[in-house]
This record gives sequence, structure tokens and C-alpha cells, in this order.
Amino acid sequence: MPLTTTCIGAYPKPDYVPISDWFQVSHDSDEYDAEVTQRWSHDKMEEARALLDRATVEVVADQIACGIDVPTDGEVRRENYVHYQCRHFAGFDFENLTERSMRNEAYVTKLPTIRGAVAAGDTSVLVRDWQVAEEAAGRPVKITMPGPMTISDTTADVHYNDPAALARDLADALNKQVLALAEAGCRYIQVDEPIFARKPEGALAYGIETLERCFHGVPTGIERVVHMCCGYPNALDDTDYPKADQASYQQIAEAVDGVADQISIEDAHRYNPAALFESFSKSKLIVGFVAIASSRVESVEEIRSRMQEVLHHLPPERLIAAPDCGLGFLGRDLAMQKLINLSEAARSI
Repeated sequence: MPLTTTCIGAYPKPDYVPISDWFQVSHDSDEYDAEVTQRWSHDKMEEARALLDRATVEVVADQIACGIDVPTDGEVRRENYVHYQCRHFAGFDFENLTERSMRNEAYVTKLPTIRGAVAAGDTSVLVRDWQVAEEAAGRPVKITMPGPMTISDTTADVHYNDPAALARDLADALNKQVLALAEAGCRYIQVDEPIFARKPEGALAYGIETLERCFHGVPTGIERVVHMCCGYPNALDDTDYPKADQASYQQIAEAVDGVADQISIEDAHRYNPAALFESFSKSKLIVGFVAIASSRVESVEEIRSRMQEVLHHLPPERLIAAPDCGLGFLGRDLAMQKLINLSEAARSI
């Protein structure tokens, strides 16, 4: 049987999209761009929304043309997938930023600051994003959002001074977004927690519990997905960048297994040991079979060979094929070629 294919989140933005990706913006900037429809004057807001809708239609069509079974909306509306969500929560200050060292002091940047209790608003910004994408696709589309630990790691907290308490409030706010999506009809809802791999002790102490809170009350028939990548470089083909410890997945595997219906892990950047796959007995695994920070295009034969190796340790009904993470670095041509090869390999299994 062929393997199901999906994407993880981000897809290269068309040139006309009026938002820069986070990796195209200087870390030294004192400015923090507001959401595009907030930056533009009122009479231009509809024009901006139309451009973003057009881009969503195009990136969904690209994924389907490449053979992807469950596409995403491409996150084309987001300059930063974490802060895009936070703008719609109470408690975040995007005007008075806080300077902070990031990624083991790899760089210093200025971040939105949590200055009050975090709470969700009455509406979910993600519902319309998903509706536009799914209408364009004519099939189920996955929507993504950042998880509690990842939000807290990508903002500055001067209110809680208690990571677990902050994570719980974030999880409750995110849960409202999840339930709104489920009520609207979204079948695939993904919470991104790359910080699980970077900080497995925190994941075990409170992160997995707050991930469960994100999905609390989700009805049957909704696929709960969690993505745990190991880190992005600053540029395409940058090979000397700090990744999460490869042993991190093994540390948290048994604890996170079953918390979500699907668990997404990297494998293309560096192959995981066979024992890791055997540590998951409940959740389906979304395994990355193409790298997202390398311009080298993996051949169909190379991808198929690795799929067959993984299938020695997982049954095909519990293996889903994907890229390691989002595809924003690659540009459209590279991204499509990698997805085409991924899909062809998955169909040939």
C-alpha cells in the first residue's frame, strides 16, 4: 500500500506576498512588523487579504500537484508562525520589546513581551485561514499552531516568572483555537513543539501535560498532530548550526506516544536509530524523508530506501511521509522537486 504524504507547515511564499518570513528579517531590527492587515491603511486591507488568499490557493495547488495527500495552508499569512498566533491573545506586548539571547546564545534579538495574563480572544484567526485553504484544495487541509513551550521560548515573560504556569495558560488559550477549528470542520490540527527536542527535561516536567491540554475536549474524528523538529539554520545549506541532541527524541518518545494521533519527527537531516521507531506503539509517526535546509534534492531511490528501512520497525498504516519541517528556505522550485520525489517514493512502497 502507498504511504500517506503530508507537509509540515510553511511553504515558500509567492513573490507578491506582502510579508517577509522570519529568516528574511534581521535579528538586530528594533522594529517588529505588525500583521500585514494591521500595517496597511484601511482602504488597502482588502487588497492585502486578497493577495494572501490568492497565495494560499497557489501554495495548496502546488502541494497537491506534487502528490501530497494532506496539504497545509503554507503559513503564507505568517511572518513568524509563533507571533502570528500571539497577536490574537491577551497579555502580549508587541510595542515594547525585550532583548533576549536565543538558541544557546547564537544571536540576540528583541521579542514580544508577556506583561499580563494570557487569554484567548472570542474568535480564532486560524479558522478563516483554514477555510480558504480547504476550499481551494477540495480535500482536508491541515492547519498548524505553535505549542505552549515553543511560544514561551520565542517570547519574553515578565509577568509569570513560572514556565509551567505560563505554559498552562497558553495551552488553555490554544485549546480554544483548536476547538474552534474542530467545530468549523477542520480534521487535521497540528501543534508545533520543536522545543520538546531542545528541552526534553521541560517537556517531561510539564510540556507533554500542556500539550494534552491543547487537545482537551477535541471530538473523535479529528486527527491531533504534534510536530517536534530539531532546529533551523540561519540560511539554506548552512551545515554548521546547532541541532537538538539526537537523543532527545528517545528521552520523550514513550511519554508523548499516544498524546497525539500523529507525531512528526525529523529523520532526513540525520537518520534516527531503529530503536526510536519501535518506541512508538500508539501514535502514527510522520517521518521526515527530505531535508528542508539543504538544496540537494534527494532521489526517489534514496527516499524509498529509507522508507523501507523504517518500515522494518513500523507498520505502513502507522507511517506517514513528509519533509523534516517547513519548506520556506527552499524556494518554490526546490520545494516542489523534493515533494514530487517524496510522493513518488511513497506511492511506490
